[in-house]
Amino acid sequence: MHILFLTDNFPPEVNAPASRTFEHCREWVKAGHKVTVITCAPNFPQGKVFPGYRNQLRQKEEMEGITVIRVWSYITANEGFARRIADYVSFMVSALIAAPFVRKPDIVVGTSPQFFTACAAYGVGLMKRRPFVFELRDLWPESIRAVGAMKNSAALDWLEKVELFLYRKAALIVSVTHSFRQDLARRGIDPQKVAVVTNGIDAGRFRPRPRDEALVEQLGFGGKFVAGYVGTHGMAHGLETILAAAEALKGQEGGDRFRFLLLGDGASKAALVATAKARGLDNVVFVDTVPKDEVARYWSLLDASIIHLKRSELFRSVIPSKLFECMGMGIPVLHGVEGESAGIVVREDVGIVFEPENAAELCRRLRELADDAQLRERLSANGVKAAALYDRKALAMKMLEQLEAAAAGRPLPRDAGADEENHLQPNETELP
Repeated sequence: MHILFLTDNFPPEVNAPASRTFEHCREWVKAGHKVTVITCAPNFPQGKVFPGYRNQLRQKEEMEGITVIRVWSYITANEGFARRIADYVSFMVSALIAAPFVRKPDIVVGTSPQFFTACAAYGVGLMKRRPFVFELRDLWPESIRAVGAMKNSAALDWLEKVELFLYRKAALIVSVTHSFRQDLARRGIDPQKVAVVTNGIDAGRFRPRPRDEALVEQLGFGGKFVAGYVGTHGMAHGLETILAAAEALKGQEGGDRFRFLLLGDGASKAALVATAKARGLDNVVFVDTVPKDEVARYWSLLDASIIHLKRSELFRSVIPSKLFECMGMGIPVLHGVEGESAGIVVREDVGIVFEPENAAELCRRLRELADDAQLRERLSANGVKAAALYDRKALAMKMLEQLEAAAAGRPLPRDAGADEENHLQPNETELP
């Protein structure tokens, strides 16, 4: 089978969509399938083209057996709604132009978070007369409302109509959460064509490892309890809560033993750095995005990983991919996200949940974890054990089974998420 995959994020970018797509495609190639990816020049999140690449009409490379075609797009940093829309639309148009030169795909996949890539995949599917698959990573444009990036308007209403149109036209929708599947069912989309394939981890990269002593010395973490956030510093993540907790701990007895590491870039990064400097938060260390192969070194520094999103009904349906990386590394989680992901943390006993945007509770939970070595050991061991359930190889094969059925026009395999969804009891998705 020849799979044509459209995505505007792909390695050497290191965000969650890039990693998921690459790791799935790599496994499909190993399984004997041909995979072509249409993407753009790597530039996320700073809006600067990575060394060795150019933003040109077309360039081609091979990456672990995957044929990668990079097309021109309007490049901007991950900030500013209008500029990001221009980025998304330009890639959609370029992908539509490049796709006719890809010979004989059997199926066309377009991945979110934003759905303009899925629009391109739908158009390519029509041109090629092949089934179109929508990989749903985010309920966009609803997430725009959730973070307040744009006020309710006729434009958002129109975008929502396009979103529903794409769901209806897709031969298959691959959702990363059970909550997304439930949301689509409430909005009239046939749940039988929605397969749930969660995010996961590359078990070969994310596993327990000794603390990187060179980085400990470089960052001044010797003898400190390190809590860290690794990922995009965006509007949705509410990382001001971490700064507030850092400030509160500075004024508490014994608070000097704590250090906070924030690694990554994004629309809110500059403001966060400025706030920390203005408040004199010398217990917070910022590190810019590092290459993919270096990420695990920084994970190894953490005694606890902080996962946080703003308090929003929409984010109850989100499962941050970094949760699985923490589990694989055996790092206890301080989880400030409500809903389905909190259910995983509680059910698998891999961390402690706290109320989103509640810095005082984050401080209490952080102290609780720091003061109880046995608790940390239990959560760490449980994380490593549970990570085996989210191995990327197995998840890639699960998605491949669905793609093969959709490409052949066969009935889809029994819902890829129904059994797991039935195991989620109502109280498991609530914060205690």
